[in-house]
Amino acid sequence: MKFDESFWDERYRQHGSVWSHNPNPNLLAEAAGLRPGSALDVGSGEGADAIWLAHQGWRVTAVDISSVALARAAERASQDSAASGRITWAHHDLTASPPPAGTFDLVSAQFMHLPLAQRTELHHRLAASVAPGGTLLIVGHHPSDLEAGIRRPSEPGLLFTPEEIAAGLDPDEWEIDVCEARRRTAPDEEGNAVTVTDSVLRAHRRPPRP
Repeated sequence: MKFDESFWDERYRQHGSVWSHNPNPNLLAEAAGLRPGSALDVGSGEGADAIWLAHQGWRVTAVDISSVALARAAERASQDSAASGRITWAHHDLTASPPPAGTFDLVSAQFMHLPLAQRTELHHRLAASVAPGGTLLIVGHHPSDLEAGIRRPSEPGLLFTPEEIAAGLDPDEWEIDVCEARRRTAPDEEGNAVTVTDSVLRAHRRPPRP
């Protein structure tokens, strides 16, 4: 399956709302204590994470491959005076056009699932875009979810462990703050509660040595 712009545009068009209007719980858990600055919200979807970050005082660049999702997110944010002026909505494919290097105080990628080679390159680019002293937060579905009885991408390599992401960061440049397979309860397609596992990687880029 090719997860390109046309795929995501069509998915959003088929539904009045694809995601809940709630920010991702791991973003709340890991970013609540950070000092606000500039943030890159990768795969921003319908905007819940970007709006929450804006309310915390962040200046957010919210990037998505789907213009349909971005239009929906911008419309929602326009009705929120506390958030609308702090978010820039950007239509980009970051697998083809990397974000500027050394720019953001927080880079957050929540549940971006791509084939292994493409994902590895994307994560490399996202890490490079973090400013010295800034934070990289990557969250995704853990491979153990394939046995959890809940719908997950089943193509090989799409799911990942936090250790895989941590292994791609240069230990001379990065301090790993959280590398955890984190369990939570989520509803399956019938509404039954099941236990799922999120891969959570939070790291900060070491400031330059004097």
